[in-house]
Amino acid sequence: MTEYLTLEALENLLQKRFKEGFLSLKDLPHPSTFKDMDIATERIVRAVKNREKITVVGDYDVDGVTATTLMKLFFEEIDYPVTWIIPNRFKDGYGLSSSIVPRLEGTDLAITVDNGIAAVDAARMCKEKGIDLIITDHHLLPPTLPEAYAIIDQKQPECTFPYEEVCGAQIAWYLIASLKNALGIKIDMMSYMELAAIAIIADMMPLQHINRAMVIAGLQSLSKSSRPAVRAYREYTQKEHLNAEDIGFFLAPLLNSAGRMEDASYTVEFLTSKNIYDARVRLQRLVDFNERRKETESSITKEALSCTDDTSVTVVSGASWHEGVVGIVAARVARARKRPCIVLSDNGNGMLKGSGRSFGNVDLFALVDKTRPLLEKFGGHAAAVGLSLSKENLEAFRKELDSLGKAVCEESGEFTDEEIVGKLHFRDITFALTTFLKKFEPYGQGNPVPKFITKGVCIQAVSKMGKEGNHLRFMFEQDGVVHQGVQFKTEEAYLPGTFVDIVYTVSENYFRGNVTLQLMIEEILE
Repeated sequence: MTEYLTLEALENLLQKRFKEGFLSLKDLPHPSTFKDMDIATERIVRAVKNREKITVVGDYDVDGVTATTLMKLFFEEIDYPVTWIIPNRFKDGYGLSSSIVPRLEGTDLAITVDNGIAAVDAARMCKEKGIDLIITDHHLLPPTLPEAYAIIDQKQPECTFPYEEVCGAQIAWYLIASLKNALGIKIDMMSYMELAAIAIIADMMPLQHINRAMVIAGLQSLSKSSRPAVRAYREYTQKEHLNAEDIGFFLAPLLNSAGRMEDASYTVEFLTSKNIYDARVRLQRLVDFNERRKETESSITKEALSCTDDTSVTVVSGASWHEGVVGIVAARVARARKRPCIVLSDNGNGMLKGSGRSFGNVDLFALVDKTRPLLEKFGGHAAAVGLSLSKENLEAFRKELDSLGKAVCEESGEFTDEEIVGKLHFRDITFALTTFLKKFEPYGQGNPVPKFITKGVCIQAVSKMGKEGNHLRFMFEQDGVVHQGVQFKTEEAYLPGTFVDIVYTVSENYFRGNVTLQLMIEEILE
């Protein structure tokens, strides 16, 4: 007898994701719980009072540009001029680097957001130039910390802030809250919260504890925001209310595209637009970047998939593959091949540079870490890594990673998709189920949308849909119960009358005033 999932069993499974239950904004810890928050606040207040030159140094991903935007907006609100710098991915590399320091000439106080914790050389150069440096970051600590006036990073052992997984924009938000208190001014922290919520989702922070509370509040604020950039985006998407999926799958890639294709400064300019007309023009520029990004990514993904092999960790490289999209390509290939993937770009100078994405519960950082002697540069976390290596080390790297991956497979079985919560019978797919699932929104990192598996389903009908005919619409049947399903971006062909196993999520489809249940198909196993 097959053990099917009940609502009660599902509730127990989902409840386990929230050890502290559902928190609200009143549970937010005080800014002073961050190590060095008070020291940093006092130094910035002094700089403002003495009219010193302040420069903010951000980063080119959504978290970095959002954190930079928050600081820029705050200083504009208190009518204090600041300079801001977003490093260029292709010319400057990541964060506060030695190539950025010359641009800080004349600065009295430099503040990093979403970077700086590993900037040992750049911090030393700042000190030599007499620049006080405040580092705000959320990344893992390196063996040696940079020398700075203050370091705010919740991963420091002496830090009493109770949550380890928060992003750079959240720390910038907390710094603004601390400065507001110290300066004794009234500002609306909710208008900053809406931008922080975008970064929490985009930077794939777990949507649990205070992150969940901040995202829910931020999403509510975004839906009624008068910020020109947000209004322009809502107008463009024709959506009044934005949810976590809208941010994660549509807005975040759009905001990321400028930094991937050209320069992330365009995104800060969009987010800080002063009126709806500027916002529309700047949004269109990001849309154009994103279209270019999609085309580039699509062609590289096809090439990468055509040259994958049977290794336990896929490692592919290609001539002049665009560095800005290799991470997304790695994620797509990992998903398609059901194993971790590393995609490297060969720019012709004997070096390969790229990104890796994990699959299932594999700690990719731990695997690649064991190959360090073969690498020039390496960093990241369990789900995503960045690295560079000499071309002559590629084969040795591939072989070593394959044997390390196989060892993990033997220990824990095949790399599995942990988001599948259990087997579901078609009779249990009801509006009661979708209403129940809404209680645990927003879904995302750390709280993924529950996936279900149903075995022995008959395909009653299948038809192509979409402009390019690369999506499929199904009618599935199990024991006399029929449900509609949709599978996006697939080249597969299926025959009516075939019995299959399906992996899917359940959603409500709103169309012309009618609401129907729909299975969003992840995978069909014949």
